[in-house]
Amino acid sequence: MTVRVVLADDQPLVRAALEMVISETTDLEVVGEAGTGAEAVRLAGELRPDVVVMDIRMPGMDGIEATRLVTAGPEPVRVVVLTTFDEDEYVYASLRAGASGFLVKDMALDDILAAVRVVAAGDALIAPSVTRRLIAEFAGRPEPAPAPASAAAPVAAARRIGGVTDREREILTLVGRGLSNGEIAGELVLSMATVKTYVTRLLSKLDARDRVHLVILAYEAGLVTLPR
Repeated sequence: MTVRVVLADDQPLVRAALEMVISETTDLEVVGEAGTGAEAVRLAGELRPDVVVMDIRMPGMDGIEATRLVTAGPEPVRVVVLTTFDEDEYVYASLRAGASGFLVKDMALDDILAAVRVVAAGDALIAPSVTRRLIAEFAGRPEPAPAPASAAAPVAAARRIGGVTDREREILTLVGRGLSNGEIAGELVLSMATVKTYVTRLLSKLDARDRVHLVILAYEAGLVTLPR
């Protein structure tokens, strides 16, 4: 099955490089290109791609708002944010907006293609080590979202996880710390299959999109202790 991709970036060279590499694959296909957030939203609605590779800083509507719109509704499209981690302070906001992960623009193109496949398959892109760095980098910074929504987030998240069991809360905490299933299994002396079952149960019970969403919920509910 071919993964249908929309590229949204205001830099034509970035789009051209990705399109050129994707054209050489047999399982990925670029079905549309957008230079603005508004164009990305329109193409996502018209073309219904499997994945939108979304830049954050674009003229007019930025990638965060575009991500929020693309991933909303009864038939959301999955989004991978494309950004420069060392410079862009809005990666966390993009994940909260609904992105399934993020790419760094200086990544190898093959790694970017592999990440698109991961997200298209329904999984999250952020690897455990990157998750830990992401939380440490952004947790203490101002939330780019409007203040009222930001202020309500911890209360809403705490209420949302109120129905999980003690063991599920323990698993969620470790997921929030960025541990992989294997690391969680070692930490709690459980089998990989058992940990996977717990994570699947958490995804369903918390109506979470993917593992990234679980990390966000764990952080917002105060389950994650961040380095100071």
